Amino acid sequence: MATRILHGVSDVVSYIDSRTGIRGRAGVIWWLALGGLFLDAFSNSALSAGLGPMTRDMELSSTQIAILTSMASWVALAFNPIGGWMADRWGRIPPLLLAKVLALAGAGIAAFAPTFELVVAGRFFVGAAYGIDFAIAMALLAEFTPARFKSRLNTWQGIWYTAVCSNLLLAIMFYNWNVGDAIWRYAVGAAGVVALTLFILQATFMVESPTWLARKERLERAAASMTKIYKEKFEAAPVEDRIPVVNLATKGVRNVALIFRGTYLPRTILASTVQMAQSIQYFAVGWYLPIISIALFGEGDFVLATLGTLVFNVFGIVGGFSSSFIAGKLGLRKASAIGFGAVFLMLVIMGVFFETMPLWLAFIVPSLFILFHSGGPGANGKSLSTLSFRSELRAGANGIIGAIGSLGAALGLMVFPLLREQLGLGTTFLILALVPLTACIICSVIKWEPTKAAVSPDEELDAPQFADDAAERDAELVR
Repeated sequence: MATRILHGVSDVVSYIDSRTGIRGRAGVIWWLALGGLFLDAFSNSALSAGLGPMTRDMELSSTQIAILTSMASWVALAFNPIGGWMADRWGRIPPLLLAKVLALAGAGIAAFAPTFELVVAGRFFVGAAYGIDFAIAMALLAEFTPARFKSRLNTWQGIWYTAVCSNLLLAIMFYNWNVGDAIWRYAVGAAGVVALTLFILQATFMVESPTWLARKERLERAAASMTKIYKEKFEAAPVEDRIPVVNLATKGVRNVALIFRGTYLPRTILASTVQMAQSIQYFAVGWYLPIISIALFGEGDFVLATLGTLVFNVFGIVGGFSSSFIAGKLGLRKASAIGFGAVFLMLVIMGVFFETMPLWLAFIVPSLFILFHSGGPGANGKSLSTLSFRSELRAGANGIIGAIGSLGAALGLMVFPLLREQLGLGTTFLILALVPLTACIICSVIKWEPTKAAVSPDEELDAPQFADDAAERDAELVR
């Protein structure tokens, strides 16, 4: 077997881009990274299906519900950039494993908590795990994905809704066990089982990203990783023959400034807009679908309301797994703009006709809301931030933009129960419709499209790291 010599990051990127699929050990790593996102969705939605029983079980006020449901997102707001910083400093794998430990701890504390305060404490750990994991997993996925398959990063959205539907099916199973209003404890506990399983699998099979290692000028380790992953012999070139990394960002927290300057600024604005807006609309509406379903179909039948929610989220699976194809055809930006426009229309319909909709329309409109969300902006915020920055900035950028998304999630989770109590569901939907409308306009104005870019961000020749003049940065790119 011939030995492949690695002279620099371009050799690593070129080899990965030349792959005709994501197979073998690389495929295992890719799906295990997605498995972490399954856990994030599973943990985040664990309270959703059982929120009604939990409210009765713990006699929660609307304020307590708002605090409890948004806690994980507020914590993720802080831990998104922390996770990104950890991954850019120490690598992708150690923080991913730490996230599983935190998720397991959070599930255990919440499942057995005798008081509201301890449930909140458990959700703190869940939020920390979610914040760390999401920023890093998406960066890892990008670094194992050949350029021709960039849009496949949107697969995470289908995984998200698969996790939500799994939670709903488990809720029906637990309900049939006659566990009463303690059903939410079983759902939260199940998330701990998933966390433990993923910890074992990721610790066993995952390998450090060779792209990150090469960007960090650790070419010997990059060669060892690639040998392990691709079952071919790789070696680092002699030091004198290596291609130096251009403008390597090594200043830790100061790297954050780079994504708000010059070439990267419009990319950051676009990704942040999509991330925050889709988070608000999903967590203010999609996450509360079990409660909305009860309002639509009546409080007397938990199974019917849960099945209604399951139907809504099946459309999320369809849209989520279709989003890769849609993004491949339209691009991430255009798919987001169209998706936001369609979501805006669905929210207006729900707002105006909520109390008068016939049963068949009450099924169709929320289902279409989830379909348009998951097929467009729901997936694209993470993918936009992941594909817009070079490797040593990628996880950190994901962390910052993910924190903006977590802020949107926290606001959505807090705003919905409070607005619903004060104004009713119809008016709440109309107010929330302003979010996708605004995002649609911004996505129509900024034209950056990473899936159509000529070269990977890891191969771009960026201007001086901390230059203040955007024109100077763009001139350097041309040279």
